[in-house]
Amino acid sequence: MLRNLGEVKLGLDEIEAIRLMDLEGLYQAQAADMMEVSRPTFARIISNAREKIAFALINGKNLEIKEEL
Repeated sequence: MLRNLGEVKLGLDEIEAIRLMDLEGLYQAQAADMMEVSRPTFARIISNAREKIAFALINGKNLEIKEEL
């Protein structure tokens, strides 16, 4: 049973960045092209996503995917 430990929200762009780099094994430039963003923007997205995931794991927080408008 999950307790209310708080949650960390990941955006759909952050989930896609994690999928492309960490599951598909693409390089940042390839993943950025697939997401139709610049490489520096992709670097920011993946860095934020990884920081959120690490924080959630270390601090026992739930991960939630938020829908973006």
